[in-house]
Amino acid sequence: MDGKLKRILPRVQKPARYTGGEYNQIIKDLQSVDLRMALCFPDVYEIGMSNLGMRILYSTINSMKNVWCERVFAPWDDMEQEMRGAGIPLYALESGDPLSEFDALGFSLGYEMAYTTVLNMLDLGGIPLRAEDRRELLPLIFAGGSSCCNPEPMAQFMDLFVLGEGEELDNELLTLLLQAKREGWDKPRFLRAAAQIEGVYVPSLYTATYGADGTLSGVTALPGAPEQVTKRIVTDFEHSPFPTDQIVPSTEIVHDRVNLELFRGCIRGCRFCQAGQIYRPVRSRSAERLVQQGIAALRSSGYQEITLSSLSSSDYRPLGELCDGLLDYCVPRSIGLALPSLRADNFSMDIMQRVQKVRKSGLTFAPEAGTQRLRDAINKNVREEDLLESCRVAFAGGWNNVKLYFMLGLPTETDEDVLGIAQMANDVLHCWRENAVNKNRGVRITVSTSCFVPKPHTPFQWAPQVSREEYLRRVRLLREHMTARNVTYNWHDAETSEIECVLSRGDRRIGPVIEAVWRAGGKLEAWSDFFRYERWTQAMAVCGCEIADYTTRERAEAEAMPWDHINMGVSKAHLLRENRRAQEGVLSPDCRHGCVGCGAKALNGGACDV
Repeated sequence: MDGKLKRILPRVQKPARYTGGEYNQIIKDLQSVDLRMALCFPDVYEIGMSNLGMRILYSTINSMKNVWCERVFAPWDDMEQEMRGAGIPLYALESGDPLSEFDALGFSLGYEMAYTTVLNMLDLGGIPLRAEDRRELLPLIFAGGSSCCNPEPMAQFMDLFVLGEGEELDNELLTLLLQAKREGWDKPRFLRAAAQIEGVYVPSLYTATYGADGTLSGVTALPGAPEQVTKRIVTDFEHSPFPTDQIVPSTEIVHDRVNLELFRGCIRGCRFCQAGQIYRPVRSRSAERLVQQGIAALRSSGYQEITLSSLSSSDYRPLGELCDGLLDYCVPRSIGLALPSLRADNFSMDIMQRVQKVRKSGLTFAPEAGTQRLRDAINKNVREEDLLESCRVAFAGGWNNVKLYFMLGLPTETDEDVLGIAQMANDVLHCWRENAVNKNRGVRITVSTSCFVPKPHTPFQWAPQVSREEYLRRVRLLREHMTARNVTYNWHDAETSEIECVLSRGDRRIGPVIEAVWRAGGKLEAWSDFFRYERWTQAMAVCGCEIADYTTRERAEAEAMPWDHINMGVSKAHLLRENRRAQEGVLSPDCRHGCVGCGAKALNGGACDV
């Protein structure tokens, strides 16, 4: 360890974040490596190490014998100040080498509020922020992750984006970079070649134009670049890589357990949900393979909990078989088995009793809206009687802790829909009073609301976001009617959701805003400790951008979107059709009850594992 680093670590919180040396980390001989890759997560160690995608890519990239992939996380403010004061650049955990010594830096972008942290990490690594200021091929700076489905706000900072799933795509890109490095290509030649790889978007090969009214006219490809970039998916998900020799963190992380990925995609068609659209088509692993992978990961890591993860885990067909197979191993060893992502319309008490033999946790449901009318509009195909029946069964089985998640500001929402949330909470409380086996323990019902953010590649991408003032009015209305002593009400702040909306639906004009916020001190803004709304409003004004243009303004169906040249598999025609059905309050079936023709099956050879 560097002597300067040894001196500063005793002065910071959680120094284990910055030391590396964890069990199962991958160390390679530099003499046998032809290319070095830094896998960068723009948040602190505890968040990044909980990310399954990071773990998968770390494993798949390191499977290339002549490539060494290392991890880099954002430091907390105290560590950053110490590093800057001591002249220590941002470094990778495995080798301790600074970012400037790497050939490629890949950032994982899963949340828009991390954008300023990306700039801060580049600056801490001594790397110019803007792609145009990095004339040499190396280091190559790129990004992937769900937020890249609209790459335009970060376009001026990235050499390229990898769209979709990276297990195969990242390795193809690095293979090309190895060739370019070996043969002495310049940067323009490499970028032109990289743009021919399916799933690679090179923003410098596209031009954004604007109309006289300031709205976007379109993003146009230059000669030689594809007009539309299509995301990559793993077609053989059954045999796709899953890291069983996972790194065991040397300090506590947010999800300190094995995460077992059941399937990708979602059979549901919730009109507000970006993940449910962009992760299509559905592809699953067999229960037999999942049992093998889960047990192997538990043995290798020593974790005492395993979570079955997906967008809707209770939709996994052989769930009972999978749980039984894992429990045969887990129960004798007191290993907990957690099943999040439950739906009220297919809740199984039998499954829950089996998975919670070791420890019993609370139940979480997401009705999203307070009335059936609004749930139909957003295509949340859950009825209140489904929720109450699930709660009845759970309360009769000894559960006494229920969390309910909702959104405020959904398209077509009225005050009646808002008050329906309070009524639903009261109905759940009444259900407990009638069905609880042990009323002496009491009940805890937690209601949480967030502000709806219209996201790209969803049927609601054209919808306006309600203003901050209107969101807070609805919060007050709900709070006034949430009177039961056993019900706790929490709500998300409006300011963060407003800026998230700007970044989600932004075009290239938002890039300078992000940079201005960073220069004013913005970083780690997914954390309330660091988020400052005034920084964003000031930066928007200085850069000549209006927040309302990206938030409360409803878009016409024919208006060009900043992400129209990005194909995430679901067709725009399908999104328009679903948007119109939402206005009519008409439900669409889930994929198991009739294909809605979203278009995503074409990415998987016409197959969808529903």
